[in-house]
Amino acid sequence: MDNCLLLIMALLIGWVLDLILGDPLWLPHPIVGFGKMIAFGEHRLNKGSHRKLKGALMAICLIAFVFLATSFLLSLSSAFSPYASFIISALLVFYCLAGTTLIREVRVVFLALDRSLEEGRKQVARIVGRDTSQLTAQEVRTAALETLAENLSDGVIAPLFWLAILGVPGMLAYKMINTLDSMIGYKTERYRDFGCWAAHIDDIANYIPARLTALLMIMPHAIVNCQLSVFNFVRKNGRNHASPNSGYPEAALAGILNCRFGGPHYYFGELFDKPYIGKNERELTTADMKKAVRINRTAEVLMVMFTALCLWLCH
Repeated sequence: MDNCLLLIMALLIGWVLDLILGDPLWLPHPIVGFGKMIAFGEHRLNKGSHRKLKGALMAICLIAFVFLATSFLLSLSSAFSPYASFIISALLVFYCLAGTTLIREVRVVFLALDRSLEEGRKQVARIVGRDTSQLTAQEVRTAALETLAENLSDGVIAPLFWLAILGVPGMLAYKMINTLDSMIGYKTERYRDFGCWAAHIDDIANYIPARLTALLMIMPHAIVNCQLSVFNFVRKNGRNHASPNSGYPEAALAGILNCRFGGPHYYFGELFDKPYIGKNERELTTADMKKAVRINRTAEVLMVMFTALCLWLCH
């Protein structure tokens, strides 16, 4: 069977597996391995002088290692049988997609919040990096929906984008980039120098995917509701974020839901004064969460179709 068709089939099977299974706790996950590699390097290198240089070298070496190791694995398996490479590719696509797990986690946050504020705070702490101990119910819901939008880009659209550009090795390399940023890409005293390059590399890797995510989110809404103003909303508010990328998917969801995201938050005990996205301070509800989930799923389907088309045309 044609290699291009096998890769498209691997994409579809991996995506369907994510829809069905998410990230089962019993299944070993390569991202956990990525995290251990990063933690190993950070504990040994993030001290003394030249921290920025050491952080840059670690990030570049880890990203290159993942890309080359994945390429070698697929080449080796293909030498035995193209179907062996196909099976491994499908599994790796499955591992790289995180759409279902994120949606489940956000749903659980809203259910927990219905029981008590404390349960909602504890649950949202599983999916956000900010301090959740003092969040109000509205802030818990906002944090969950912001994360749903932002991680649609990081967990679904960006991996598929890099699959279309650089194949499965590129998809895995992107996940290493994203894991580096999520672990050391903070502007805190500990990570400001050491994680500087990791954060910048992540910004570059997500520049197009973040904007593509926003487009995929608002395009169906604008067409169905004949509401083009949401494009203007994203254009004006997409830059209202500390990250050069995260603001775009967040602005897309805020524009569709007509709500307000952003604002100051505590990370690792330090206050970060983030700008607001939108002006409507209305109370968020479970209905908003359900609508946000539908938006995510629609964008996901569109991106899978777009990726399959790109793989076919590049053949």
